This record gives sequence, C-alpha cells and structure tokens, in this order.
Amino acid sequence: MVDDESAIRKLLLSCLSATGYQMFEAATGQEAIRSVPLDRPDVILLDLGLPDLDGIEVTRTLREWTQTPILILSVRDQESDKVAALDAGADDYLTKPFGARELLARIRVALRRAARPAMGESFQVGDLSVDLARHLVELRGERVQLTPTEYDVLKILIRNTDRVLTHRQIIRELWGGLCHEDELHLLRVNVSNLRRKLEPDPARPRYVITEPGVGYTLRTETHH
Repeated sequence: MVDDESAIRKLLLSCLSATGYQMFEAATGQEAIRSVPLDRPDVILLDLGLPDLDGIEVTRTLREWTQTPILILSVRDQESDKVAALDAGADDYLTKPFGARELLARIRVALRRAARPAMGESFQVGDLSVDLARHLVELRGERVQLTPTEYDVLKILIRNTDRVLTHRQIIRELWGGLCHEDELHLLRVNVSNLRRKLEPDPARPRYVITEPGVGYTLRTETHH
C-alpha cells in the first residue's frame, strides 16, 4: 500500500488484515520502488498524489521490470488521470472514497488475473468461445464470422481480460500508430460491430464493457 497519509494506510490495514491479507506500507514513491522487490507483494495499491514522485511515474518505473498488478486508489477522478495511469501500465483505477467491499472485489479480480496461466489458445466466457489457434469464434455453438480487424480487437481484449485497456493501448496494438480521431472512430465502429455479433443485448453489453472516456475491458464475470 503506497500512500503518504498514515490514516488511510491504517484504515486499509484494518480492512485488509481482517480479510486475511498481509500488508506492506510505503509513504513515498521512492520507498515503494525500493520495497517492491524486497517484499514481493501480490498486488500494489498505489495513490497518485505522493510527496516525491507522481504515482504515474512510479507505475512506469515498476512496469520496467514487474508485471505485479497495480491498482490505483486516488481522489483524482478526471478521465485524463485515469487514462494516463492505465497507459503507464496500471491494471485498475478506483476513485476515493470507495467502499471496502468494492476494493476487496477489485483485489480479487487482480489476483485472479495474475494467477491465471499465460493466455492459452482458447478462451471461454458465458456463451462465447474463441479458439485463437484456429481463428474460430463461436456463440452458443454457432460459428460467428468476424472481419480481420474485429477479430484483432477481440484477441487484444482476450489477452488482457478483466483489465481496462485505454483507446491508445488498443490502437497501438492494432495499427501501431498514435491515437488520432480517425483511428478512434474506426475502433468504436469495430467495437460496436463486435457487440452486434457477440452480445445478447448490444445496448447493454455483458462481455465488452465501455469505460467511459477511457477505453474498453473484456469482463470474465458480471460487473460488480
């Protein structure tokens, strides 16, 4: 837990230790960067407003050598902050104040994601199954025809299930370019086509969830 306010660390310590978690604490970005390799935590809870380094800088530094899930806990609720944190490599973003149950649910998702073996060649959620090796997408046992770009969007989301991907991250993987208005429009069109083909109710998607102003995530369980 990286936060310069000891009251918040104390609060989280009592909440997390009651659930059986062991918590390591750091009050600054530098302290966090030093202690992560020593303490080897399973999840990093990180505040953005630290006294020395910004949390986004800390995320970027940690991502140079570790894939440990990073969950941002911050009072900043601007879309631009969320996008910057996720682009730097954070896995999730929770705006303060938040409820203990929601935090614990997000931690469980992060732990499950980290424990999952590297994405194999097939993927199944609800009625949707995807065989990546054979480029085969089926819904309730029926074959679904996707365009190459729709398939690529789905593949990127599958490789990052339960993780919020920003528009820029997806566009960089798809077309290797920057996130301009044209690419953004193209991405939205492809996501909307994907939903029309895969979702039971495209207006209320169950699989491909929009994080408003930020990007998309492929959920493997119903939204909390």
